[in-house]
Amino acid sequence: MHKIQSIWQSKMAFDNTVGNHVVRTDTTAPLGDDTGASPKRLLLAGLAGCSGIDVVSILDKMRVKFDEFTIDVEADLTEEHPKVYSHIRMKYRMKGSKLKREKIERAVSLSHEKYCGVSAMLAKNCPIDYEIELMEV
Repeated sequence: MHKIQSIWQSKMAFDNTVGNHVVRTDTTAPLGDDTGASPKRLLLAGLAGCSGIDVVSILDKMRVKFDEFTIDVEADLTEEHPKVYSHIRMKYRMKGSKLKREKIERAVSLSHEKYCGVSAMLAKNCPIDYEIELMEV
């Protein structure tokens, strides 16, 4: 079981205790003071973090080395309330020498199709597309 606690701070700000970490959520003015991340954007960060952990773990088992790894995530919101994500796009950027595209593609695919629970949950509500960009050094 996963459990968190959210404690209201002021206006629209909440401090969320997640394990041993506190994560502030808030909204922009005039309702909030923008003292923390928006909850919807944190959901995207959770997607990137979940998939990123999978990819790094799988590539480590495949003995694929890299120097830099970045995941960019964009999502479209519906116009009507409740505003939900209607389409998510992810770009996996990896930099290194002698990168093996087929192994990296396999790792990303396994993350989305088998291991990343956040991806599996979100994919039930909207499409998630991804692409991979490799940069040799």
